[in-house]
Formats: sequence, C-alpha cells, structure tokens
Amino acid sequence: MAFLYAYLFVGGILFLATLLDKFKFFTDEHSRKFIHIAVSHWFILAMFTFDDPYLAAFVPFTFIIFNYLSYRFNLVKAMERDKQDTSDLGTVYYAVSLTIITFVAFRFDYLNAGLFAVLAMGYGDAFGAIIGRKVGGIKLFGTKTLAGSLTIFLTIVALGIFLLDNHVWEIIIIAIMASFIELYTKKGFDNLTMPLSIFFVLVLIL
Repeated sequence: MAFLYAYLFVGGILFLATLLDKFKFFTDEHSRKFIHIAVSHWFILAMFTFDDPYLAAFVPFTFIIFNYLSYRFNLVKAMERDKQDTSDLGTVYYAVSLTIITFVAFRFDYLNAGLFAVLAMGYGDAFGAIIGRKVGGIKLFGTKTLAGSLTIFLTIVALGIFLLDNHVWEIIIIAIMASFIELYTKKGFDNLTMPLSIFFVLVLIL
C-alpha cells in the first residue's frame, strides 16, 4: 500500500502538471517548478507509510531511471526543458538526492533533517528560479540574480522556523550556505549539491 500511495501521488502530480501545461495554465518553466515543489511533499507521505529505509529509498530510486528516460526521450513534456537546454539533468539529480536523503534519514532516524532538506530543495530552488526570472536585476553569477538568491535564503529560513523553531541561528547559517551553493553550482546540479549539503550539515549541527 505504501508503494501504491507513493506512485499514485507522484503520478497524479505529473498528470496534473501535464494537463496544466497542455491547456497553457503554466509556462514550461512553471510546470517544472510545480512538479519540483509538489513532489518534495512525497517525503511527508513516506514518513507515515514507510518504516524500512530500503523500501522507502526504492521509490525515488525508480525515478532516477524514469527521469533519465524522460530526459532522453521527452516522455513527460511538462517535466523537461525546451530543446536548446538538453544538457540539464536536474530532474535526474533531484531523484538521486531524494534517494540518498531518504535512505540515510530512515536508516539513522534523521527524518526531520530529511524533511527540511527535501522541502528546502523543492521550495527554495523553485521559488528562487521563478522570482529571479520575474524580478531580474543584479546578476551575481552567470544568469543567477541577487533576487533569486535572496528568495532561496528567505524561503529556507521560513521553512526552518516552521520546522525547526528552536534553532534560528543554525537555520540562518544553513540558509546562507545553501544560497551560495545554489548560486555557484552548475544549472541542474544544484538539485544534488544543495539538498545534500543542507541535510548533512543539519545532521552535524543538530
């Protein structure tokens, strides 16, 4: 049943994103970010339905394969960037980081740290990209903007205060670190570096 819930949840998100993209409710980039945010909530579902780390991690592991096939053959158009940006393996790295975090969090009982890292990846990176493109302004590194980096910082701080309310200074340090990592990481690869850094630093600090 846990597997059924997991695949229905993610499948439903992909189906909804495809519909919204098809009927032009979203741009291609917004549909990607909708998926980015929505799928991160799977970790909450997993916390209530799985107790075995291998079985829990198997779900995102299967999406490493699925996401790569979608990237290669454009299986889920709402999840892929346009043709001129085919070097971006961000969806694959997303599934890789989710697999690693899920296994370690369930295996060693770091579920709160895992939840925070996954939601920070989902919300922080997505809002940062959307606001950065919308506002524009000062460029910091490549196409990445000050507005995008500040959005990531504030989003992670807000999530941290909500999930880890007794560790404000630790949250601020992690948010600064994550903002810099996202800023200087190659596009797409930040789906690997940012959440893993947040997770393992949070484990060390707390």
